[in-house]
Amino acid sequence: MEYTSVVADPFSILTVVVAPAVLTNASSVLALGTNNRLARVADRTHALTARLANLESSAREHEVSASELAALQTRAQLLLRALRYFYLGLGLFAGSALISIAGSIVVYYGWPSAFRIAAGIGVACGASAVMALVCGCVMMIRETQLAVKGLAYDAKSRLG
Repeated sequence: MEYTSVVADPFSILTVVVAPAVLTNASSVLALGTNNRLARVADRTHALTARLANLESSAREHEVSASELAALQTRAQLLLRALRYFYLGLGLFAGSALISIAGSIVVYYGWPSAFRIAAGIGVACGASAVMALVCGCVMMIRETQLAVKGLAYDAKSRLG
C-alpha cells in the first residue's frame, strides 16, 4: 500500500534515478581533472629526469632536482590513488543508478520485498560511492598542498 504512491508519482522514481546519474557526472569530471594533473606531473618528471641526466652529481642543482623528483613521485602516487577512488565512486554511482531503475521496475510489478532489497543495495552503493569521492578529494587536497610546497621550494631555491 505504501508503494502505490511511488508508482502514482513518476517524479519520485525519476529523482531516485537522476541523483546517482548527476553524481556519476561529478565523478567523471573529478577523474578527468585528476587525470590531467597526473599527466602534468608525468611531463614534469620526464623533463626533470632528463635535466638530472645532464648534471654532475656533486652540483647543487642536482641535489635540488633530486629532491623535487622525490616530491613529484609522491604527488604522482597521491594522484593515482585519487583516480582509483574517483573511478570506484563512478562505478558505484552507475551501479546505484541501475539498481534504482531495477527497484522502480519491481515496484511497478508489486514486489515490495524485492524493492526493499534493491533500495538497501542502492543506498549502500550510493553511500560507498560518496565515501570514495570524499577519499579521492582528500588525496587531491594532499597533492595540491605538495604542489604548492613544491612551488615555494622551487622559487626559494632558484632565487638563492
